[in-house]
Amino acid sequence: MRGDYYFEYTECDSTGSRWRVAIPQRPGECTGLPDPVQGTDCTFSCEAGEFLEMSAQECTQCAAGSYSLGSGIRFEEWDDIPPGFSSVATYLDNTPHGQEGPSCNGSSWIAQGSYVESNRDECSVSLVYAVHLKKQGSISFDYQYVDNNIFFEFFIQNDQCQEMEKTSDQKWMKLTSSGQWSKHTVSLKSGANVLYWRTTGVTVGAKVVKPVLLKNIQIEGVAYMSECLPCKPGTFSKAPGSSSCELCPINTYSGRGASSCTPCNTSSHYALEGSTMCKARPACSKKDYFQIHSVCDEEGKTQIIYKWIEPKICLEDASDAVTLPPSGKREPCPPCNPGFYNNNTATCLPCPQGTYSDGLKECQPCPAGTEPALGYEYKWWNILPANIKSSCFNVANTKCDGMNGWEVAGDHIRSGAGGSDNDYLILNLKVPGFRLPTSISGTSGTEFGRITFVFETICSADCELYFMMDTDRRSTSVVESWEGSKEKQSYTHIMTKNASVSYTWAFQRTNQAKDVRQYINDMVKMYSITVTNALDGVASSCRACAIESQQPGSACVPCPAGYYIDEETNQCQECPPNTFLSGHHVYGRDACQPCGPGSRSNKEHSLCFNDCSFTYLELNQTLQFDFSPLGFTGSFMNGPSFTSKGTKYYHLFNISLCGLEGHRPAVCSDNVTDLSDKDPHSAESNSVEAFVCQSTVIPSDGRGFRVALTSQSTGLADSFLGATIEKSLNGVAARPELFPTTPRRIPDINFYYRSPQTTSSCENGRNTVVTLRCNPEKNAKGEISVPRECPAGTCDGCTFHFLWESSSACPRCTEADYHQIEGACKGGVQDTVYVWTEPRLCTGGVALPVKKSMSCEMIDFWLKVGAGVGAFCAVLLISLTCYVWNKNKKLEFKYSKLVMSANKECELPAADSCAIMEGEGDGEEVEDEVVYSKPSLLRKLKAIATKGNEQSSEAVQLKSSQAERWVWG
Repeated sequence: MRGDYYFEYTECDSTGSRWRVAIPQRPGECTGLPDPVQGTDCTFSCEAGEFLEMSAQECTQCAAGSYSLGSGIRFEEWDDIPPGFSSVATYLDNTPHGQEGPSCNGSSWIAQGSYVESNRDECSVSLVYAVHLKKQGSISFDYQYVDNNIFFEFFIQNDQCQEMEKTSDQKWMKLTSSGQWSKHTVSLKSGANVLYWRTTGVTVGAKVVKPVLLKNIQIEGVAYMSECLPCKPGTFSKAPGSSSCELCPINTYSGRGASSCTPCNTSSHYALEGSTMCKARPACSKKDYFQIHSVCDEEGKTQIIYKWIEPKICLEDASDAVTLPPSGKREPCPPCNPGFYNNNTATCLPCPQGTYSDGLKECQPCPAGTEPALGYEYKWWNILPANIKSSCFNVANTKCDGMNGWEVAGDHIRSGAGGSDNDYLILNLKVPGFRLPTSISGTSGTEFGRITFVFETICSADCELYFMMDTDRRSTSVVESWEGSKEKQSYTHIMTKNASVSYTWAFQRTNQAKDVRQYINDMVKMYSITVTNALDGVASSCRACAIESQQPGSACVPCPAGYYIDEETNQCQECPPNTFLSGHHVYGRDACQPCGPGSRSNKEHSLCFNDCSFTYLELNQTLQFDFSPLGFTGSFMNGPSFTSKGTKYYHLFNISLCGLEGHRPAVCSDNVTDLSDKDPHSAESNSVEAFVCQSTVIPSDGRGFRVALTSQSTGLADSFLGATIEKSLNGVAARPELFPTTPRRIPDINFYYRSPQTTSSCENGRNTVVTLRCNPEKNAKGEISVPRECPAGTCDGCTFHFLWESSSACPRCTEADYHQIEGACKGGVQDTVYVWTEPRLCTGGVALPVKKSMSCEMIDFWLKVGAGVGAFCAVLLISLTCYVWNKNKKLEFKYSKLVMSANKECELPAADSCAIMEGEGDGEEVEDEVVYSKPSLLRKLKAIATKGNEQSSEAVQLKSSQAERWVWG
């Protein structure tokens, strides 16, 4: 029977032919199958709205309630992952020390009804679909990719798992605006094509990543469709041969394969566009209406008007329903915004060119010597300005399409009600370009304009406000975002490129889709938006300009670069040396601000820079430093660090110490979200240029990527403040305690930088301090490090500290850094050599003098010997003389004592009384013990008379009637 089998084509042969064969529904349970017949050509295909009826092998129109793409297939229903798709999860295998990372078994792409959503964790998850094309075709899909903490790539492989001819800079998807969808189309070759949508989350910070969303995947080139696809619930196709299905209108619904939509009983039920069923209407509440102000009338009054949120789904006659408050209460209109005037009418009109107004007075021409200060200054919100648009968008439905995302409220503009709590409420401001004032149009500054807005958020859930920017209609990027409730505050963004720009604010109450409204009272209030130097702006005031001459009516003229406007003459005057013009304020001598220590200005006086040199006076000694070897960009990669799930990443810092006369050659690029940019300096390139910049690097090892991935590039130092040994400069403080020092006499030198761009966490911008330390043990390029206590380079997230140790950070050598050593005279020559004083704490500078040789006089060898012998003899003779003299003195002393003792009694001593032989008593110096008798006077005289005739020895007998005693002389 016909229902027991179905037809299919065989594979095409080398001639491009194929056969139609019958295949039983249950193999082996039926016989008598039709014989194979010649099939259609392999490249044969039906038109859109048709399918190939296999029995007759002819194209047949689809019936009502179904559709066909002819030679393509479309996936637009995502209640479940469609057949043929698979979600494959792997973990980035780079955990430390080979540890096993967390399981990714639960990570997958998730069907969300009208779209499919990627994973939110750090697993690498691929959505895979394999298709065999009979001819060349294409694939297109809509995607939303707003978070650069996710790496999103789309690539194609053949049946041998080889990536098709597709360069790596084309497979990375570009970021989209919050709430906006982008379409991506890629050509496909005939044969097997395996399609991969792969995402990898990198939760380096504390933020939860926002997933990638996909919908409307359409593949062309499948040659034929054997049957039509039924319309999904909530859609219909009323005519045969349809190539698509339409959404059911409001208050109607449909099931699968519907050719028409069924209306609801609107008195008790409702249905939004594209509904699959009718829902009961709830009682009206305060969440179902909102308040607006009417346009000012001729009397300068505005009416307060209350409106139901459209589409209205609530019942007013329910028992507990609230009624709509009465409209019509009149209030005075807010004044016109600066630069506008109503001229006694109900409409505020911009002031004519060359005039200005504060919004209260009539437009007046600028006085002589001044020019209008063009821009936008919106602070009164009776109606939306002409260049501001409001819209509402939801990624999953169209409930709020056509609604105003924001509503004016007099002194502020606030987010509207929307259709769901997860709607994106969009406010967009377009600026066609920027024009500098005439007086400074010749300057070479980097600021072309700035936008400043004052806002606050009032939230009870996880609301988020995005501020985005699209330059030259290339790609939208998120500049800053705020989560949760925020007090009234101001934010400023500086434009450094003269281009058309679209500023967008997107507010979302919650990212969780719910049918019941819970957070309708959560809102953001915008009090004022100010843009300077706008090309089509109006003037709220006039600014002084340089004039050609002092003659009345003289026109404004541009000042050359580096010139300011003299307050007395309004003539252009050049700034003094080593001063720079601050921003685009050029009026008055005070506009020329002095450069910081260790810096000088460029020729245009637009900035200050360091020429890689530094001079320091210490203890009457001048130390000169040459940092040229460090002037080129130095890189430092710290880590590795690991996220909460173990993903390894590094922080890469590029440092340009001196720059190129103030230009910032250190570049950090994002090679994931903008690989399609060949030129890193192009307007669309997602890269930053600064003195110091930072990127997050995820290594390529073990993750299936061929190159390391860099993301989250940030500039940390946009301007140079100065170089000094002091511990602070212009409010930026160095922290020497973070880098313990060694007892060297060479001081550390601190280079100070600032990035004025504010962030939600750094209200005063970011600062950077690079400390240069003399270390002779390092090479000329040196080594960069960060504090051990703050491995990310910063302890507070706003001020970054780096230590650069190098021999090039030592002062240049001078004559005081070496000393001379004189050698001995050899062969009539004496050498003098020069050596560095250790430890050597200098580099470059003066070189060591070469060795010097001088002639010297040499004494004959035997003369030296004779002189030595003579000197020895003289010393010996002197020693002997002293010895004999000392011996003689001792003998005289002893003898005189004896004589005095004998004379005392007037008698000579007896010969046998005592005897002092020559040579005795040598050791006695002070006293001698003598025993004697008292002599008579006669004996003493005889002894004296016979003294000279005595021999070498003498004997004297001393007798005394007195007792024995010591004689001391």
